Amino acid sequence: MFAMMEAARLEELHLTQDPATGLKAIIAIHNTRLGPALGGCRYLAYPDEQSAIRDAVRLAQGMSYKAALAGLAQGGGKAVIIRPAHVDNRGALFEAFGRFIETLNGRYITAVDSGTSTADMDCIAQHTRHVTSTTEGGDPSPHTAMGVFAGIRATAQARLGGDDLHGLRVAIQGLGHVGYALAEQLHAAGVELLVSDLDRGRVQLAVEQLGAHPVASDALLATPCDILAPCGLGSVLNGETVGQLRCSAVAGAANNQLASADIADILQARGILYAPDYVINSGGLIYVALRHRGESLAAITTHLQQISRRLTEIYAHSQADKRSPARVADALAERLLYG
Repeated sequence: MFAMMEAARLEELHLTQDPATGLKAIIAIHNTRLGPALGGCRYLAYPDEQSAIRDAVRLAQGMSYKAALAGLAQGGGKAVIIRPAHVDNRGALFEAFGRFIETLNGRYITAVDSGTSTADMDCIAQHTRHVTSTTEGGDPSPHTAMGVFAGIRATAQARLGGDDLHGLRVAIQGLGHVGYALAEQLHAAGVELLVSDLDRGRVQLAVEQLGAHPVASDALLATPCDILAPCGLGSVLNGETVGQLRCSAVAGAANNQLASADIADILQARGILYAPDYVINSGGLIYVALRHRGESLAAITTHLQQISRRLTEIYAHSQADKRSPARVADALAERLLYG
């Protein structure tokens, strides 16, 4: 356990359980140099407890890097609630989690993530103020999509020589809240959409509303396109799939898209430009962090513009140094976090 924490430079790891509600939760606080740790709460089934802990630790580290490069006065953290096979009262479970967060005295602020909703955050908010993306605060997904759209334009400029997306082929893997909102923005910009999702209803909706072309989930990565936009769960780019890619760039909303750091080098060697996921998908974090601090929507929209500027900076360093953008982004973030 401590070896895992040391390898990730994790500051704190908290575990709790509440037999009365079935709560089994993990909170990983990675780095608080820039401010209190902020990160979403996942509510998912895991094959074992170690997998849940590893997920929380890795995601917390990514949140530190994301907050640093987004120019936020926040640290990085993540919560994982292991979803039980059966729960009698979901609201009571999340209220118990809220009481747990309160014991950390503001060192961690939670938000929505995979498997959780604004309604869950409302339950948490009954017992702690260290929570955002409640019903009152609003869903951060549209702002994540806005940031990814801006990042795709910056990526197109760097890789294809122009930020006019009209006529480009973009393959979107995953049509959840962020993926579908991104698809809508790309459609409005004249993009030809290729889409896949395990939910056939979402695919059909994209076909009917956006003129998208459906592609089987297991075939999308190998489908020719200009830009691949992974918008589902992580580790989609691994030793098996990276060789199948037939795109010029990868720029999407999913967290932890690379199964391991060396995948970034393989993409670089293949001439595929990679938008570091925690940079391009930081719009949601920007939204929840600034809303939690009471900032206006106008201020949040202005701050979102930093995403494309930061990506352009990273791509310039990548080209000059002949290094993957992922390596460049890590170095820039670590400079901010550790000096």
